[in-house]
Amino acid sequence: MKNLMVFRLGFLVLTYLFLVNAELNTVWAQGVKKNKLRISADYVKIMDGDNYVNIKASARIEKKNVRVANIELSISNIVGEEVMELGKATTDMDGVTKYVIHSLETIRPDSTGVFTILISFEGNDLYKKTSKDISFKDALIHANIVTKDSVNYMNARLLDADTGTPIQNESLIVQVERLFKPFIIGEDFNYTDENGSIHVPIEDNIPGVDGNLTFEVVLNDNDDYGTVKTIVEAPIGVPVVYESTFDKRTMWSPRSKTPLFLLIFPNLITFGMWGFIVYFIFNLFKIARS
Repeated sequence: MKNLMVFRLGFLVLTYLFLVNAELNTVWAQGVKKNKLRISADYVKIMDGDNYVNIKASARIEKKNVRVANIELSISNIVGEEVMELGKATTDMDGVTKYVIHSLETIRPDSTGVFTILISFEGNDLYKKTSKDISFKDALIHANIVTKDSVNYMNARLLDADTGTPIQNESLIVQVERLFKPFIIGEDFNYTDENGSIHVPIEDNIPGVDGNLTFEVVLNDNDDYGTVKTIVEAPIGVPVVYESTFDKRTMWSPRSKTPLFLLIFPNLITFGMWGFIVYFIFNLFKIARS
């Protein structure tokens, strides 16, 4: 009988401690406010190159928008009710990451030819669980340069990759790669015609190393197709000489390429000063001995 009373008392004590601990955990969880993570994403396709999804993670903390670093995101392909995980990506110190899709043949579209990518975050101690999905169709840009009446033109054609039909009334940007910012050619908005084509004259006297120019034809941030870009190289620029001083001894060269006069004269001055000091100390010893 005594053992039974001890067992019941122990059971009641353990039950009480369990309930108190659960209540404390609930209060602590309610006291810690998690931030809402914001995910933005856009799809980019480089013709004859990689396809990728640009992803940015941010949050609003203390009324300020901050980029969120070291967040692991799961990337999945959605087809109807089926979710197929593709891989993971982790944001860098700027809250940015890029998930590369080497070929669209590795993912599946739905019956209308639309691809859907889901970016999801499982949540942690600081941020709530969230997700973001993007949808896009596959498009093609075929471009080449033709010369007519001594004038160079950029011809480009925009097609739906699934149906092969021309995409009309969409703006394509034609630009030349430059070191800091691309140089736009033609109008700001070059709309495709009923054949999905544009014809943009190329200005003369565009400088390029050895006369080579790299053109880009871009469908920029389209609601249906994302960003699609094709690259065309042509030797139609004005040749410029690439004068590099990287291997020369100049004031702005690396330490191993310091100009000789900066090596010789300062060292001569330094050795001369030390020689004078040594000569002065030597004379002091002679005076002290005499």
